[in-house]
Parts: sequence; structure tokens; C-alpha cells
Amino acid sequence: MTTQKTLAGKIALVAGATRGAGRAIAEQLGAAGATVYVTGRTTRTQVSEVGRAGETIEQTADLVSSAGGTGIAVQTDHLEADQVRALTERIDRDHGRLDILVNDVWGGNFLLDFNTRMWDVDLDRGLRMLDLGTRSHIITSSIALPLLVREPGGLVVEVTDGTAETNKGFRENFFYDLAKNTPIRMAFILGEELKSVGCSAVAVTPGFLRSEEMLDIFGLTEETWRDGIDKQEHWALSESPLYLGRGVAALAGDPERARWNGMSLDSGRLAREYGFTDADGSRPDVWGYMLAEQAGGTPSIDDYR
Repeated sequence: MTTQKTLAGKIALVAGATRGAGRAIAEQLGAAGATVYVTGRTTRTQVSEVGRAGETIEQTADLVSSAGGTGIAVQTDHLEADQVRALTERIDRDHGRLDILVNDVWGGNFLLDFNTRMWDVDLDRGLRMLDLGTRSHIITSSIALPLLVREPGGLVVEVTDGTAETNKGFRENFFYDLAKNTPIRMAFILGEELKSVGCSAVAVTPGFLRSEEMLDIFGLTEETWRDGIDKQEHWALSESPLYLGRGVAALAGDPERARWNGMSLDSGRLAREYGFTDADGSRPDVWGYMLAEQAGGTPSIDDYR
């Protein structure tokens, strides 16, 4: 897929770009010509509580630059307002503008206790999950939005897990449910506020993401991922991080992107709208498949890939 330089001259901040969807989004924004500030807590010399030393923000910045953009790595803990403020001031000092803010901070998978009732979950673990997945987004938006709204056309992208429609059901963990539904509501509320200054906000979600962490859990690589289909049916509809990365880049480069203001969109819908595919040429749509199942149907995997 050849990416046009639709974002040449644009300045983007991808908060939480160390790995997974955040890394791919940053890389694809770079492929579209943007200057991308990539942030996270894991660097070549320091490792966050997630404990994955093999993925760093410097690697992500290099990928952005190799893709055709300009990648700038800035170690930032987005729960520390002073660090976010220093980052925003640096962007302002160097460029005087911020066109795209992607809130992808998470890193809470290691805290998950699925199938555990709220009162049986360790409170500190649950609150830490909310800090990582919700409070970090609020702090970043509060501090960065005054720079983003300086010029019309700014875009806020809230990355989460699931859309407003697919998240109507129980997400199996009280704290995870709140952490992943809040960004959807944030995009809606911010969209209402941003439209008065000519900007917009959208929530986006991958489907069944083949992140580095998920591949490790399955004991697979991106080259051998199909070997995991027998272990989990929906794995057949999994997608690489590139898929959502292409979706966000296409969305950011759409001159009519304001039509999505306040909405939540999944990678499959973005692919249908903008005509891109995953790395293997497919268009997986696991959310569509699961909704069809929940409606009592017997969908075919082949019809959703």
C-alpha cells in the first residue's frame, strides 16, 4: 500500500507509542508525512512496570522516520502533569502547533483479573488500571488541548477496546470495563466541545489485536500467527497493529473527518470506509462477527476477513 503524504507539515503526538497499536499509529502517521512525537515510559535505559524491555520509544521514533516522517521520542509518564506540560511546551516551542493528539496510553493488561467480581479484585490493582487507561488520557487532553485548538482542524483520537455498540455488554472486569468505556465517552464529550473551535474527536478501536504481547502469550510470531487459530476461534479474525495504524492515518488525512466527530469507530469500519487492508491484504472484522453471533446468527469466519 502506497501512502500519500496527506499529513506533510502536520504535528502529531502519540501518547503511549511504545508498542502495539500506538507504535503502528505513529509509524503510519509518519508514512503520511507527519512529524510525530512518540511518548511512553520504556526507553533503551529504563523499563516501565509493564516489564517489556524489548520495545522502546526510540525504536518507534526510528520506525516513524524510516516510514517517511520525523519521529521524536520523548520519555513521558502521562500520569505526571509536569512531564506532560514539559512535553507540550516543547512541541509549542519547536512547532507552535499540534494538529493530532492520539491518546493511546494503557499498559494495564498485567493488572487484569477476568471473571473476578469487583469486590474480589484488589482495589489498588483496579485503581491503577483506571489511572493508566483513563486518568492519563484526561491529564494529557487537559494540558495538550490548548495547543491543539490554536488552529482549526485539530483531531483528538481516543484509542480504546471496543466501540460504543460492542461495549454495551459486560466486559468481564469492573475496572477494565470503566477503563475502556471512558475513552469512548471522552471522545463524545470532547467532540461536543471541540466542534465550536473547528476541531473534532473520535474514539477508535482495533479488533483482536496481534500485539507483541498477545503474540508472546500465544507463543507465536507475526509470521506464524495462523498456528494459533485452533486455540481460539476468534484468532482467525485477528489483525496486526498496522491495520488500525492505517485507519488512523487515513482518518487524520481525510479533509471531511469532522463527520466522525464524537463517534467510536473500529478498524474494520475504517478499512471499509477508506479502502485499505491489513498487511496480508485482508479486512478482518471481528467486532462485526461477534455482533452477528450475539444476535443469534451463525456467521462464517470467511465472511468477516
